Amino acid sequence: MAHDRFHSYMPQALAQARKAAEVGEVPVGAVIVRGGEIIGRGYNLTRTDKDPSAHAEIVAIRQACRALGADRLEDCDLWVTLEPCTMCAGAIAHARIKRLYYGAADPKGGAVDSGVHFFVAATCHHVPEIYAGFDETESAALLREFFGERRD
Repeated sequence: MAHDRFHSYMPQALAQARKAAEVGEVPVGAVIVRGGEIIGRGYNLTRTDKDPSAHAEIVAIRQACRALGADRLEDCDLWVTLEPCTMCAGAIAHARIKRLYYGAADPKGGAVDSGVHFFVAATCHHVPEIYAGFDETESAALLREFFGERRD
């Protein structure tokens, strides 16, 4: 990584994921950072908002765009606890996010390093720098615990 003084924002994304779990949502959290400042936060709200597009990444992207008064997040980083799905990867590309950092891989629903590999498709017009595996163990544990409680 080409960062002189690297700082992980995954603890803040994990805090968002825990908020999702507290309200009965799948525990995925995201933050968007620009110049060392968090300008967007989000956690899954699909059931709460009755909105299938209210994934953590989308919620954070909407908040960051409002904060900047822009539809592009070109100099921003997105930190998310789970590998983004196809919908979220599309939003990341359209927002022109510079760097994507994610925690746990999602072999079933992910679209970055799993599934459709969205960012290598010829139709993808923006590819962020991608860094996987940040706090992967804790991110995966939150999801396992959440779904384990529902199966019991």
